[in-house]
Amino acid sequence: MGNFYSAARDPIFFCHHSNVDRMWSVWKTLGGRRTDLTDPDWLNASFFFYDENANPVRVKVRDCLDTRNLGYVYQDVEIPWLQSRPTPRRSAKKNKVISVKVARPKQSRSKKEKEDEEELLVIQGLEFDKTKALKFDVYINDEDDSLSAPDKTEFAGSFVNVPHKHKHGKKMSTCFRLALTDLLEDLDVEGDDSLIVTLVPRYGKGLAKIGGIKIEFDRD
Repeated sequence: MGNFYSAARDPIFFCHHSNVDRMWSVWKTLGGRRTDLTDPDWLNASFFFYDENANPVRVKVRDCLDTRNLGYVYQDVEIPWLQSRPTPRRSAKKNKVISVKVARPKQSRSKKEKEDEEELLVIQGLEFDKTKALKFDVYINDEDDSLSAPDKTEFAGSFVNVPHKHKHGKKMSTCFRLALTDLLEDLDVEGDDSLIVTLVPRYGKGLAKIGGIKIEFDRD
């Protein structure tokens, strides 16, 4: 599915995206700040599709947020991972990692403050060649000689670029955001005034440049 123009010809494309939509629907039922985005630019973004008669149809994002408007709902099934929490770390070999100390503007926030604002780790000025495969993992406060695996508490997330070609050139510049609120609760470090952020290249080493790393708070 690396080439956008032909991705939908792969049968797994529909299984994958249907499940992403289902996971988003489940996520919204968990309460708190887990709701659809309200940015008008996003809600009013539109796309053209073809109906059963091969006529073009314009569809806005806001039209698709409730699956009932599309004529279906998801079956209620058991979801064991909803009750699963990260467990203490286990070793995984470090491989030429980068670790930096990042200050936290706010500490020891109340439950209400956490519901109002999500604490985010922001990797800004991220530049890479989008025609090359790239992946790196992000860990929080993992300071030992070995790293925990992705199913452990210290693991915050991964950045992945699937190689693809585009008429606007090879260079891509973006930022990468990871939610930290729940993770910091699990690590019991909400009172700390800084965090150790570790980046571990998995493949594509040396293909990315990073402008900086900071923590910010988001109300959206």
